[in-house]
Amino acid sequence: MKIRSIFLLVLVSLPMLSLGQKLSGVVTDERFQSLPGAYVMNLTKGTHAHTDLVGRFELQVTTEDTLSVSYVGFKTQQLLVTNLKQPVKIRLVEHIVELSELTVTPGHDAIQTLTKIDLNTTPVTSSQQVLRTVPGLMIGQHAGGGKAEQIFLRGFDIDHGTDFNMSVDGMPVNMVSHAHGQGYSDLHFLIPELIQDIDFGKGPYTASKGNFTTAGYADVRTKSSLKSSSIQVEGGQFNTLRTVGLFNLLNEEDQSSYLATAYNLSDGPFESSQNFSRINLMGKYNKRLGNDHVSIQFSHFTSKWTASGQIPQRAIDSGLIGRFGAIDDTEGGHTSRSNMKLDYVKTIDDRTFISNELYYGVYDFELYSNFTFFLDDPENGDQIRQKENRQILMARSEWNHSFDLGSHESLLKVGGSIRNDAVNDNELSHTANRVTTLEQIQLGDVHETNLSAYLQWDIELGRWLLSPSVRYDQFRFNYDDALAQTQLHASEGIASPKFNLLYNHSERLQLYFKSGFGFHSNDARAIAYSDTDVILPRAFGYDLGFILKPTQQSFLNVAFWSLKLQQELVYVGDAGIVERGGQTHRVGVDLSYRYQVTPWLFLNQDVNYTHARQIDALEGQNYVPLAPGLTASGGIGISRATGFYGGLRYRYMADRPANEDHSIVADGYTVVDLNMGYKFKNYNFGVNVENLVNTDWNETQFATESRLQDEPASVEEIHFTPGTPFSLRAFFKVNF
Repeated sequence: MKIRSIFLLVLVSLPMLSLGQKLSGVVTDERFQSLPGAYVMNLTKGTHAHTDLVGRFELQVTTEDTLSVSYVGFKTQQLLVTNLKQPVKIRLVEHIVELSELTVTPGHDAIQTLTKIDLNTTPVTSSQQVLRTVPGLMIGQHAGGGKAEQIFLRGFDIDHGTDFNMSVDGMPVNMVSHAHGQGYSDLHFLIPELIQDIDFGKGPYTASKGNFTTAGYADVRTKSSLKSSSIQVEGGQFNTLRTVGLFNLLNEEDQSSYLATAYNLSDGPFESSQNFSRINLMGKYNKRLGNDHVSIQFSHFTSKWTASGQIPQRAIDSGLIGRFGAIDDTEGGHTSRSNMKLDYVKTIDDRTFISNELYYGVYDFELYSNFTFFLDDPENGDQIRQKENRQILMARSEWNHSFDLGSHESLLKVGGSIRNDAVNDNELSHTANRVTTLEQIQLGDVHETNLSAYLQWDIELGRWLLSPSVRYDQFRFNYDDALAQTQLHASEGIASPKFNLLYNHSERLQLYFKSGFGFHSNDARAIAYSDTDVILPRAFGYDLGFILKPTQQSFLNVAFWSLKLQQELVYVGDAGIVERGGQTHRVGVDLSYRYQVTPWLFLNQDVNYTHARQIDALEGQNYVPLAPGLTASGGIGISRATGFYGGLRYRYMADRPANEDHSIVADGYTVVDLNMGYKFKNYNFGVNVENLVNTDWNETQFATESRLQDEPASVEEIHFTPGTPFSLRAFFKVNF
């Protein structure tokens, strides 16, 4: 009996012995900065791991196993395991993207690879282009370059961020209860040369992302360190000037820091000069304290401009103004933002860490607009001023713990956050020529607090990854109306369960199903005055798709998706009113393709189709105004470590309905851009060309009722901002 027991014990132990021991390690770049999400593969046994937020990994190995470590934009490295007692330190070297080395890795959402490929093969030259790296996302500017861009994604005209969550290094970009509109998102405080990568997702499927995450989210991550210092000067048509200075202050194994600044000037293509100017400043310091990490960053920007605004088509047809003329050329404004952020990652043990974030921001905004000209005030015009001063305080913490569930890997995330926005003198006024205040329409203080908690459990079961999660948000809205001398408040909570499923058929094929509930909060003023009976409208969606490598040098993503919204209620900051919308349903398909023709030549293509309708409206009266139906973007890129590089890209948007019955149409467009340059030793020079074929196109369009000064009655038709004509800029950059 005793011998039998020993025999059974040996049989049970053999599989465990064959697994070997856990090897721990850390993966960094040449400057010792962590590479989260790097893929570590045991080529001998076929097992794998991914690095965590601080670049650490654990993997079952035995001596003489061979590991392969890969990360997009870095040369794949292989190493032989010889010592299991000491953690390994792996430093990857930056290298031109090799799609042949890219695998569709198990236990990882491979769709994130798309932005990594694009950022490594197509240079980003402006803060506007940052968002265009998210597959399927289109943007449009319509107020002189200083106002936040319009965003279009998955059948949403998202305005300036109403249904799309944006952040930079975790700092919130969306502004709740903003003077101009809910979710207003101004990314102009970001210096594009500092972008490391972009974490993005479509749909309300990510537990760590809450308010505004209906169509999706994007978190831009900036560099932790610089290779070297550099100065760049850029100039071009329309009296455009841009200078950028990146200064590497410290670059050691356990700490790094840099300072960056940028200055922009432009008159723009309009008949009335934009007088646009912007100053940016950013600094970052990183320190490794044993296994812990501390990062401190600050940034500031200030911008001012004059705008020609949106113009009616009839004014051009009659010869009153040209395409780049204006009805009211006193529009424009100024804005500034200062950010301070502290990140602290505390390592508990080899399998547990806590990431902590503390953020404080100060924001000022003043905007002058005139959309209806002389509709309401035939004598003075309809110009409005929107103004606010805001302070944001946010704290967030996430506990990460990986553990073995039997023979399978699991990762548990538990997080929570609190954000408070204190908005003083949130104002809407009727003005004349930016000088005279004719009437104060709204004036008050907004205090809005969002408390949240979430739990996510990632379970690897062989080729499967199951990820159930749930999020809970509690809001408190307070509005002190200075005109009515009233204090109003309301509160509401909402739970958002989610479930994602990945199946890795092989290193070349991943199938996925994503589903979940989301929401976006309404404006505090609309809630306080009971203009809506749904404080936190629900969203529910799902994605069914696959990621495939048809060949070693190509990458394909196809997704079929659906998204329903309980209510599309919009607080119109331009009028101080609420536009009530009913339930909507959007369905569509996304396609993204990347192909490496040669080691230096890349092709990329994104095509997105959406069918968007209002559920409660009658057939033929149920179009969602300005919802993009078909969009596409793509091009070719030449990427080399030295020598010639460049790219030719296009973006396309089809005609779309501008109102509910499709009687007014927003015209589509196709625009082609070109960039090319040459790198030689420490020097880099080249040109960027917008609208290469000089297409007449409308960048943003709205169906608006307006009246010109001499018109007897109002007219509803398309009002638009003309897109940039042919524009050439040359630049020179030196590294030192």
